[in-house]
Amino acid sequence: MSEKEQKQIFEEWLAKHKSLLFKVARSFAFTHGDQDDLFQEISIQVWRSVLKFKEQSAVSTWLYRIALNTAITWSKKEKKHQDGRQEIDSMTNILHENVKHIDERLIWLYDEIAKLNKIDRSLALLMLDGFNYREMAEVLGISETNLGVKVHRIKKHLTTKTASYNHGI
Repeated sequence: MSEKEQKQIFEEWLAKHKSLLFKVARSFAFTHGDQDDLFQEISIQVWRSVLKFKEQSAVSTWLYRIALNTAITWSKKEKKHQDGRQEIDSMTNILHENVKHIDERLIWLYDEIAKLNKIDRSLALLMLDGFNYREMAEVLGISETNLGVKVHRIKKHLTTKTASYNHGI
């Protein structure tokens, strides 16, 4: 494959699946700057993976696997540097006018998903995007049976949290 063909495929994938990559970055990085850094790292890994794609799965499944693996690796590295670091990015909301209305329930859901362990967080994102059990098991590298148990536990956990959220309003 020529570099021109690789670039064309990469640009097509990015145009079609950018929101998927942003969603993963937002779920693993919590400041705007870190989200940008992680998105860039995921994009680099997607570029490198174009040549390795064998069309044995859907492109979205392939990209999710790349994004989740990159995010997990990134968050392990980033965690080492978190101690003693003061978050300056939290002030950006004060400096910038919020143009879009953001549904508070969506913010709450992403906050709750962020509290899950890395595998459960990845699974929650896949569920929200409507992947079936076979696809999710393939992306995460676990059995469908194990996946079913995890899905049940996540739903139960979020349902419990939803009840306390609704009572808090």
